[in-house]
Amino acid sequence: MPRRLFADVTPLRESVDFRWLWAGQSLSSIGSLMTGVAVAIQTYDLTHSSVAVGAVSLANLVPTLLLGLFGGSIADAVDRRRLVLLTGSGLTVVALFFALQAFLDWRQVWLLYLLTAISAALGAIDTPARRTFIPRILPLERLPAAAALSQLSFQVAIIAAPVLAGVLIASVGLEAAYAVDAATFIAVLISVRRLPAMRPEGGGSTIGLSSVLEGLRYAASHPLIGMIFLIDLNATVLAMPTALFPALADTHFGGGPRTVGYLFAAIGIGGLVAAVLSGPLGHIRHQGRAMLISVAVWGAGIGSVGLTHHLWLAVAFLATAGAADIVTTVFRATILQTKTPDELRGRLNSLDFIVGLGGPNLGNVRAGSIAGLTTPVTSIVLGGALCLLGITTLALTSKPFRQYDAKA
Repeated sequence: MPRRLFADVTPLRESVDFRWLWAGQSLSSIGSLMTGVAVAIQTYDLTHSSVAVGAVSLANLVPTLLLGLFGGSIADAVDRRRLVLLTGSGLTVVALFFALQAFLDWRQVWLLYLLTAISAALGAIDTPARRTFIPRILPLERLPAAAALSQLSFQVAIIAAPVLAGVLIASVGLEAAYAVDAATFIAVLISVRRLPAMRPEGGGSTIGLSSVLEGLRYAASHPLIGMIFLIDLNATVLAMPTALFPALADTHFGGGPRTVGYLFAAIGIGGLVAAVLSGPLGHIRHQGRAMLISVAVWGAGIGSVGLTHHLWLAVAFLATAGAADIVTTVFRATILQTKTPDELRGRLNSLDFIVGLGGPNLGNVRAGSIAGLTTPVTSIVLGGALCLLGITTLALTSKPFRQYDAKA
Protein backbone atom coordinates (compact mmCIF):
# COMPACT_ATOMS: atom_id res chain seq x y z
CA MET A 1 0.00 0.00 0.00
CA PRO A 2 2.75 2.61 0.77
CA ARG A 3 4.09 2.20 -2.77
CA ARG A 4 0.68 3.19 -4.17
CA LEU A 5 0.69 6.46 -2.23
CA PHE A 6 3.50 8.03 -4.24
CA ALA A 7 3.48 8.95 -7.92
CA ASP A 8 3.25 5.89 -10.14
CA VAL A 9 6.49 5.71 -12.13
CA THR A 10 5.43 2.66 -14.14
CA PRO A 11 5.30 4.62 -17.44
CA LEU A 12 8.91 5.73 -16.90
CA ARG A 13 9.96 2.20 -16.10
CA GLU A 14 8.13 0.48 -18.96
CA SER A 15 8.60 2.92 -21.86
CA VAL A 16 11.97 4.28 -22.94
CA ASP A 17 10.22 6.67 -25.34
CA PHE A 18 8.12 8.12 -22.52
CA ARG A 19 11.26 8.43 -20.37
CA TRP A 20 12.95 10.54 -23.01
CA LEU A 21 9.86 12.67 -23.68
CA TRP A 22 9.24 13.24 -19.98
CA ALA A 23 12.85 14.21 -19.33
CA GLY A 24 12.95 16.55 -22.33
CA GLN A 25 9.67 18.21 -21.44
CA SER A 26 10.69 18.56 -17.78
CA LEU A 27 13.84 20.41 -18.77
CA SER A 28 11.95 22.50 -21.32
CA SER A 29 9.39 23.60 -18.72
CA ILE A 30 12.18 24.91 -16.52
CA GLY A 31 13.79 26.72 -19.44
CA SER A 32 10.53 28.29 -20.65
CA LEU A 33 9.61 29.52 -17.18
CA MET A 34 13.11 30.95 -16.76
CA THR A 35 12.61 32.93 -19.96
CA GLY A 36 9.29 34.20 -18.61
CA VAL A 37 11.06 35.51 -15.52
CA ALA A 38 13.89 37.01 -17.59
CA VAL A 39 11.51 38.80 -19.99
CA ALA A 40 9.58 40.30 -17.08
CA ILE A 41 12.78 41.51 -15.41
CA GLN A 42 14.25 42.91 -18.64
CA THR A 43 11.00 44.66 -19.60
CA TYR A 44 10.75 46.32 -16.20
CA ASP A 45 14.42 47.32 -16.26
CA LEU A 46 13.88 49.03 -19.61
CA THR A 47 10.56 50.73 -18.83
CA HIS A 48 10.06 50.79 -15.04
CA SER A 49 6.40 50.16 -15.89
CA SER A 50 4.15 47.38 -14.58
CA VAL A 51 1.84 48.08 -17.51
CA ALA A 52 4.67 47.26 -19.91
CA VAL A 53 5.35 44.02 -18.03
CA GLY A 54 1.64 43.15 -18.21
CA ALA A 55 1.73 43.69 -21.97
CA VAL A 56 4.11 40.73 -22.21
CA SER A 57 1.19 38.49 -21.21
CA LEU A 58 -0.89 40.08 -23.95
CA ALA A 59 1.86 39.39 -26.50
CA ASN A 60 1.76 35.78 -25.35
CA LEU A 61 -2.01 35.37 -25.20
CA VAL A 62 -3.16 36.92 -28.50
CA PRO A 63 -1.15 34.66 -30.89
CA THR A 64 -2.15 31.63 -28.84
CA LEU A 65 -5.85 32.40 -29.12
CA LEU A 66 -5.62 33.28 -32.81
CA LEU A 67 -3.54 30.27 -33.89
CA GLY A 68 -4.33 27.64 -31.27
CA LEU A 69 -7.23 25.89 -32.98
CA PHE A 70 -5.52 26.00 -36.37
CA GLY A 71 -2.41 24.53 -34.75
CA GLY A 72 -4.46 21.48 -33.86
CA SER A 73 -5.79 21.33 -37.42
CA ILE A 74 -2.22 21.22 -38.71
CA ALA A 75 -1.29 18.52 -36.18
CA ASP A 76 -4.15 16.33 -37.43
CA ALA A 77 -3.07 16.66 -41.07
CA VAL A 78 0.68 15.93 -41.05
CA ASP A 79 3.32 13.77 -39.41
CA ARG A 80 3.22 15.13 -35.86
CA ARG A 81 6.78 14.07 -35.09
CA ARG A 82 8.12 16.06 -38.04
CA LEU A 83 5.91 19.02 -37.13
CA VAL A 84 7.26 19.12 -33.56
CA LEU A 85 10.83 18.88 -34.82
CA LEU A 86 10.12 21.91 -37.02
CA THR A 87 8.36 24.00 -34.36
CA GLY A 88 10.89 22.96 -31.72
CA SER A 89 13.71 24.11 -33.96
CA GLY A 90 11.91 27.44 -34.40
CA LEU A 91 11.51 27.81 -30.63
CA THR A 92 15.21 27.12 -30.17
CA VAL A 93 16.07 29.89 -32.64
CA VAL A 94 13.76 32.32 -30.82
CA ALA A 95 15.42 31.49 -27.49
CA LEU A 96 18.84 32.14 -29.07
CA PHE A 97 17.59 35.52 -30.33
CA PHE A 98 16.47 36.35 -26.80
CA ALA A 99 19.97 35.53 -25.58
CA LEU A 100 21.61 37.52 -28.41
CA GLN A 101 19.64 40.72 -27.80
CA ALA A 102 20.45 40.53 -24.08
CA PHE A 103 24.16 39.86 -24.72
CA LEU A 104 24.41 42.75 -27.19
CA ASP A 105 22.30 44.97 -24.90
CA TRP A 106 19.97 46.13 -27.69
CA ARG A 107 17.46 47.49 -25.10
CA GLN A 108 14.40 47.35 -27.39
CA VAL A 109 11.12 46.56 -25.65
CA TRP A 110 9.32 46.06 -28.96
CA LEU A 111 11.76 43.26 -29.75
CA LEU A 112 10.89 41.48 -26.49
CA TYR A 113 7.20 41.69 -27.40
CA LEU A 114 7.88 40.44 -30.93
CA LEU A 115 9.98 37.48 -29.79
CA THR A 116 7.37 36.62 -27.15
CA ALA A 117 4.62 36.68 -29.79
CA ILE A 118 6.62 34.50 -32.21
CA SER A 119 7.35 32.02 -29.43
CA ALA A 120 3.65 31.91 -28.50
CA ALA A 121 2.63 31.35 -32.13
CA LEU A 122 5.05 28.45 -32.50
CA GLY A 123 3.95 27.04 -29.14
CA ALA A 124 0.30 27.11 -30.24
CA ILE A 125 1.24 24.61 -32.95
CA ASP A 126 3.93 22.71 -31.05
CA THR A 127 2.06 21.93 -27.81
CA PRO A 128 -1.10 20.28 -29.23
CA ALA A 129 1.02 18.17 -31.59
CA ARG A 130 3.36 17.08 -28.81
CA ARG A 131 0.50 16.11 -26.52
CA THR A 132 -0.68 13.52 -29.07
CA PHE A 133 2.48 11.43 -28.58
CA ILE A 134 1.73 9.94 -25.16
CA PRO A 135 -1.43 7.96 -26.12
CA ARG A 136 0.54 6.48 -29.03
CA ILE A 137 3.45 5.21 -26.92
CA LEU A 138 1.65 4.13 -23.72
CA PRO A 139 -1.28 1.79 -23.03
CA LEU A 140 -4.46 3.68 -22.11
CA GLU A 141 -4.36 2.37 -18.53
CA ARG A 142 -1.02 4.19 -18.00
CA LEU A 143 -2.37 7.61 -19.01
CA PRO A 144 -3.44 8.75 -15.49
CA ALA A 145 0.05 7.96 -14.20
CA ALA A 146 1.64 9.72 -17.18
CA ALA A 147 -0.51 12.82 -16.60
CA ALA A 148 0.43 12.85 -12.91
CA LEU A 149 4.14 12.57 -13.75
CA SER A 150 3.81 15.48 -16.17
CA GLN A 151 2.17 17.55 -13.46
CA LEU A 152 4.89 16.56 -11.00
CA SER A 153 7.65 17.82 -13.27
CA PHE A 154 5.71 21.01 -14.04
CA GLN A 155 5.16 21.79 -10.35
CA VAL A 156 8.88 21.31 -9.72
CA ALA A 157 9.60 23.67 -12.62
CA ILE A 158 7.24 26.33 -11.22
CA ILE A 159 9.20 26.34 -7.97
CA ALA A 160 12.72 25.81 -9.35
CA ALA A 161 12.70 28.02 -12.46
CA PRO A 162 12.29 31.42 -10.75
CA VAL A 163 15.05 30.58 -8.28
CA LEU A 164 17.44 29.39 -11.00
CA ALA A 165 16.60 32.39 -13.19
CA GLY A 166 17.23 34.81 -10.34
CA VAL A 167 20.60 33.27 -9.50
CA LEU A 168 21.74 33.16 -13.14
CA ILE A 169 20.59 36.69 -13.97
CA ALA A 170 22.23 38.11 -10.86
CA SER A 171 25.52 36.26 -11.30
CA VAL A 172 25.94 36.06 -15.09
CA GLY A 173 23.25 38.12 -16.80
CA LEU A 174 19.95 37.87 -18.64
CA GLU A 175 21.59 36.14 -21.58
CA ALA A 176 22.41 33.15 -19.38
CA ALA A 177 18.76 32.48 -18.53
CA TYR A 178 17.77 32.74 -22.19
CA ALA A 179 20.64 30.45 -23.23
CA VAL A 180 19.49 27.78 -20.77
CA ASP A 181 16.05 27.89 -22.40
CA ALA A 182 17.61 27.30 -25.83
CA ALA A 183 19.59 24.35 -24.46
CA THR A 184 16.44 22.76 -22.99
CA PHE A 185 14.68 22.94 -26.36
CA ILE A 186 17.55 20.91 -27.79
CA ALA A 187 16.76 18.23 -25.17
CA VAL A 188 13.17 18.16 -26.44
CA LEU A 189 14.30 17.80 -30.04
CA ILE A 190 16.54 14.86 -29.11
CA SER A 191 13.68 13.12 -27.31
CA VAL A 192 11.27 13.63 -30.23
CA ARG A 193 13.80 12.61 -32.88
CA ARG A 194 13.97 9.13 -31.34
CA LEU A 195 10.27 8.52 -32.03
CA PRO A 196 8.91 6.80 -35.14
CA ALA A 197 6.71 8.71 -37.58
CA MET A 198 3.51 9.93 -35.90
CA ARG A 199 1.02 10.34 -38.72
CA PRO A 200 -2.64 10.67 -37.64
CA GLU A 201 -4.57 7.44 -37.87
CA GLY A 202 -7.00 7.28 -40.78
CA GLY A 203 -4.78 9.35 -43.07
CA GLY A 204 -5.30 12.71 -41.39
CA SER A 205 -7.61 15.62 -42.12
CA THR A 206 -7.33 18.72 -44.25
CA ILE A 207 -6.02 21.98 -42.81
CA GLY A 208 -8.56 24.78 -42.51
CA LEU A 209 -11.69 26.13 -40.91
CA SER A 210 -13.81 23.05 -41.68
CA SER A 211 -11.30 20.89 -39.85
CA VAL A 212 -11.36 23.23 -36.84
CA LEU A 213 -15.17 23.21 -36.78
CA GLU A 214 -15.19 19.40 -36.92
CA GLY A 215 -13.09 19.30 -33.74
CA LEU A 216 -15.33 21.84 -32.00
CA ARG A 217 -18.46 19.89 -32.95
CA TYR A 218 -16.96 16.67 -31.59
CA ALA A 219 -16.08 18.33 -28.27
CA ALA A 220 -19.51 19.95 -27.93
CA SER A 221 -21.43 16.75 -28.71
CA HIS A 222 -19.37 14.34 -26.60
CA PRO A 223 -20.91 13.90 -23.12
CA LEU A 224 -17.51 13.59 -21.41
CA ILE A 225 -15.16 15.83 -23.39
CA GLY A 226 -17.52 18.80 -23.50
CA MET A 227 -17.91 18.54 -19.73
CA ILE A 228 -14.19 18.55 -18.93
CA PHE A 229 -13.83 21.89 -20.67
CA LEU A 230 -16.89 23.35 -18.93
CA ILE A 231 -15.60 22.14 -15.57
CA ASP A 232 -12.18 23.65 -16.16
CA LEU A 233 -13.65 27.00 -17.24
CA ASN A 234 -15.94 26.95 -14.22
CA ALA A 235 -12.91 26.62 -11.94
CA THR A 236 -10.62 29.12 -13.61
CA VAL A 237 -12.94 31.85 -14.91
CA LEU A 238 -15.03 31.99 -11.73
CA ALA A 239 -12.40 31.38 -9.04
CA MET A 240 -8.91 32.27 -10.29
CA PRO A 241 -7.41 34.24 -7.37
CA THR A 242 -3.85 35.26 -8.26
CA ALA A 243 -4.65 38.80 -9.48
CA LEU A 244 -5.96 39.50 -5.98
CA PHE A 245 -2.87 38.38 -4.06
CA PRO A 246 -1.03 41.73 -3.91
CA ALA A 247 -4.14 43.57 -2.69
CA LEU A 248 -5.08 40.83 -0.22
CA ALA A 249 -1.55 40.80 1.19
CA ASP A 250 -1.70 44.56 1.72
CA THR A 251 -5.26 45.21 2.85
CA HIS A 252 -6.43 41.91 4.36
CA PHE A 253 -3.36 40.25 5.84
CA GLY A 254 -1.35 43.40 6.60
CA GLY A 255 1.80 42.20 4.85
CA GLY A 256 4.07 43.16 1.97
CA PRO A 257 5.90 41.43 -0.88
CA ARG A 258 6.87 38.49 1.31
CA THR A 259 3.20 37.81 2.06
CA VAL A 260 2.41 37.97 -1.66
CA GLY A 261 5.12 35.36 -2.20
CA TYR A 262 3.60 33.07 0.42
CA LEU A 263 0.18 33.27 -1.26
CA PHE A 264 1.60 32.47 -4.70
CA ALA A 265 3.82 29.67 -3.39
CA ALA A 266 0.99 28.00 -1.48
CA ILE A 267 -0.88 26.85 -4.60
CA GLY A 268 2.33 25.53 -6.17
CA ILE A 269 3.42 23.68 -3.04
CA GLY A 270 -0.02 22.12 -2.63
CA GLY A 271 0.12 21.01 -6.25
CA LEU A 272 3.59 19.55 -5.82
CA VAL A 273 2.56 17.53 -2.76
CA ALA A 274 -0.50 16.21 -4.60
CA ALA A 275 1.60 15.25 -7.61
CA VAL A 276 4.12 13.42 -5.44
CA LEU A 277 1.30 11.55 -3.67
CA SER A 278 -0.66 10.87 -6.87
CA GLY A 279 -0.30 7.07 -6.83
CA PRO A 280 -3.93 6.40 -5.85
CA LEU A 281 -5.28 8.44 -8.77
CA GLY A 282 -4.53 5.63 -11.22
CA HIS A 283 -6.95 3.37 -9.35
CA ILE A 284 -9.94 5.73 -9.33
CA ARG A 285 -12.67 4.43 -11.62
CA HIS A 286 -15.20 7.27 -11.42
CA GLN A 287 -12.96 9.94 -12.91
CA GLY A 288 -15.80 12.34 -13.74
CA ARG A 289 -17.03 12.28 -10.15
CA ALA A 290 -13.47 12.85 -8.95
CA MET A 291 -13.20 15.94 -11.19
CA LEU A 292 -16.46 17.34 -9.86
CA ILE A 293 -15.35 16.86 -6.25
CA SER A 294 -11.88 18.28 -6.83
CA VAL A 295 -13.25 21.47 -8.44
CA ALA A 296 -15.65 21.84 -5.50
CA VAL A 297 -12.65 21.59 -3.15
CA TRP A 298 -10.82 24.18 -5.30
CA GLY A 299 -13.73 26.62 -5.08
CA ALA A 300 -14.16 26.10 -1.35
CA GLY A 301 -10.43 26.56 -0.73
CA ILE A 302 -10.23 29.76 -2.78
CA GLY A 303 -13.35 31.30 -1.25
CA SER A 304 -12.22 30.46 2.28
CA VAL A 305 -9.13 32.64 1.91
CA GLY A 306 -11.30 35.74 2.19
CA LEU A 307 -12.99 34.45 5.35
CA THR A 308 -9.87 34.48 7.53
CA HIS A 309 -7.36 37.12 8.62
CA HIS A 310 -4.84 34.44 9.64
CA LEU A 311 -2.19 34.24 6.92
CA TRP A 312 -1.11 30.66 7.57
CA LEU A 313 -4.69 29.43 7.55
CA ALA A 314 -5.13 31.17 4.18
CA VAL A 315 -1.93 29.50 2.96
CA ALA A 316 -3.36 26.13 4.03
CA PHE A 317 -6.59 26.84 2.13
CA LEU A 318 -4.63 27.77 -1.00
CA ALA A 319 -2.41 24.69 -0.71
CA THR A 320 -5.54 22.52 -0.49
CA ALA A 321 -6.91 24.25 -3.58
CA GLY A 322 -3.60 23.66 -5.40
CA ALA A 323 -3.72 19.96 -4.53
CA ALA A 324 -7.30 19.71 -5.79
CA ASP A 325 -6.27 21.41 -9.03
CA ILE A 326 -3.76 18.63 -9.72
CA VAL A 327 -6.51 16.01 -9.38
CA THR A 328 -8.68 17.97 -11.81
CA THR A 329 -5.83 18.37 -14.29
CA VAL A 330 -4.83 14.69 -14.21
CA PHE A 331 -8.34 13.43 -14.93
CA ARG A 332 -9.04 16.13 -17.52
CA ALA A 333 -5.96 14.99 -19.45
CA THR A 334 -6.83 11.31 -18.99
CA ILE A 335 -10.44 11.62 -20.19
CA LEU A 336 -9.41 13.81 -23.11
CA GLN A 337 -6.75 11.40 -24.38
CA THR A 338 -8.71 8.20 -23.85
CA LYS A 339 -11.99 9.43 -25.36
CA THR A 340 -10.60 11.31 -28.36
CA PRO A 341 -9.96 9.38 -31.62
CA ASP A 342 -6.36 9.74 -32.77
CA GLU A 343 -7.36 11.59 -35.94
CA LEU A 344 -8.90 14.35 -33.74
CA ARG A 345 -6.30 14.50 -30.98
CA GLY A 346 -4.44 17.48 -32.40
CA ARG A 347 -7.58 19.62 -32.57
CA LEU A 348 -8.91 18.54 -29.18
CA ASN A 349 -5.54 19.05 -27.52
CA SER A 350 -5.35 22.52 -29.07
CA LEU A 351 -8.76 23.31 -27.59
CA ASP A 352 -7.54 22.04 -24.22
CA PHE A 353 -4.44 24.22 -24.57
CA ILE A 354 -6.53 27.33 -25.27
CA VAL A 355 -8.95 26.62 -22.42
CA GLY A 356 -6.02 26.00 -20.06
CA LEU A 357 -4.38 29.30 -21.02
CA GLY A 358 -7.41 31.52 -21.60
CA GLY A 359 -9.47 30.46 -18.56
CA PRO A 360 -7.01 31.65 -15.90
CA ASN A 361 -6.39 34.93 -17.75
CA LEU A 362 -10.13 35.61 -18.00
CA GLY A 363 -10.50 34.60 -14.37
CA ASN A 364 -7.91 37.11 -13.26
CA VAL A 365 -9.65 39.83 -15.29
CA ARG A 366 -12.94 38.92 -13.58
CA ALA A 367 -11.32 38.88 -10.14
CA GLY A 368 -9.61 42.23 -10.61
CA SER A 369 -12.71 43.87 -12.06
CA ILE A 370 -14.97 42.77 -9.20
CA ALA A 371 -12.31 43.80 -6.68
CA GLY A 372 -12.23 47.25 -8.28
CA LEU A 373 -16.01 47.58 -7.99
CA THR A 374 -16.18 46.13 -4.47
CA THR A 375 -13.20 44.83 -2.45
CA PRO A 376 -10.58 42.08 -2.94
CA VAL A 377 -12.18 40.05 -0.14
CA THR A 378 -15.61 40.27 -1.76
CA SER A 379 -14.10 39.22 -5.10
CA ILE A 380 -12.34 36.10 -3.79
CA VAL A 381 -15.28 34.96 -1.59
CA LEU A 382 -17.76 35.55 -4.43
CA GLY A 383 -15.49 33.71 -6.86
CA GLY A 384 -15.32 30.65 -4.62
CA ALA A 385 -19.09 30.68 -4.09
CA LEU A 386 -19.82 31.01 -7.81
CA CYS A 387 -17.44 28.13 -8.54
CA LEU A 388 -19.28 25.93 -6.02
CA LEU A 389 -22.64 26.92 -7.48
CA GLY A 390 -21.41 26.26 -11.01
CA ILE A 391 -19.93 22.84 -10.25
CA THR A 392 -23.07 21.81 -8.37
CA THR A 393 -25.17 22.77 -11.39
CA LEU A 394 -22.90 20.85 -13.76
CA ALA A 395 -22.98 17.79 -11.49
CA LEU A 396 -26.77 17.78 -11.29
CA THR A 397 -27.31 18.28 -15.03
CA SER A 398 -24.80 15.74 -16.38
CA LYS A 399 -25.63 12.25 -15.18
CA PRO A 400 -23.41 10.46 -17.78
CA PHE A 401 -20.34 12.40 -16.61
CA ARG A 402 -21.20 11.91 -12.95
CA GLN A 403 -21.59 8.15 -13.44
CA TYR A 404 -18.69 7.64 -15.88
CA ASP A 405 -16.68 4.51 -14.99
CA ALA A 406 -13.24 4.34 -16.61
CA LYS A 407 -13.03 0.59 -15.97
CA ALA A 408 -16.42 -0.30 -17.46
